[in-house]
Amino acid sequence: MTSGAIPAEFEDLLSRAGRRVLAGTHPLCGALADPKRRFLAADDLLDRAKAARVRRVLEEALTPTLEPLDKPALPETIWDMRRDYGELLPKTTRARTVFFDSRREPGVKAAERIGLARMMRSPSFRAFAEALAGRRLRSGWGLQVLRYGPGDYAGPHNDHHPENADARRGYIDLHLSLCSGVAHQWLVYARGGHFSEIVSVAAPATVTAYRLPFWHYTTPLAGGPKAARWVLLGTFLFQGTADLQVRSQS
Repeated sequence: MTSGAIPAEFEDLLSRAGRRVLAGTHPLCGALADPKRRFLAADDLLDRAKAARVRRVLEEALTPTLEPLDKPALPETIWDMRRDYGELLPKTTRARTVFFDSRREPGVKAAERIGLARMMRSPSFRAFAEALAGRRLRSGWGLQVLRYGPGDYAGPHNDHHPENADARRGYIDLHLSLCSGVAHQWLVYARGGHFSEIVSVAAPATVTAYRLPFWHYTTPLAGGPKAARWVLLGTFLFQGTADLQVRSQS
């Protein structure tokens, strides 16, 4: 494992363009303050060489600790239907993950040992999310790590949490995607009620940010047997609401 490959501060993973986001001078600053804009993506905000080093550490240190996410479309979603065109599809997904629910989890221990948890909890990680959100975000944000391999995906979902009083009015997700050997994987999202928008998340180092909830899905990852997309995910409540841990598969 490369010593020091994962910086203590997220800021040190940024490219020159990414540092402009922190400085408040990038065109994407405040983009998600507009409630009509729910999503943004950019593949030039992370330093690609540094991101590649982080990805290699994740492959070595975190892969053995990942938990499976396997939520298929069950047969009863078809055979329990009683009306034509009355289908309802629960959230489906296949990937592997580290949930940060307990520091005793092997994946969390590994994330802390290699410095990943420290970087994702660093002040500049929240400051970066705030710059894109255009508003203050609370401390105590939720963390998750995902690894997509060949064929892994997340089906249509909206990440709405109406039973959670602190999240029901919306929140911000910040994703860092670190890819290797990925031929293609797409994030498809709805605008005006239709799944009409599509962006690639297969570049070596992509930042995506979401003003949730809204409808979206992630297509199956295509690539060779060793192809992988790591997603480092932070979930942020708007200032004035309580801390939140939301499990997301995007």
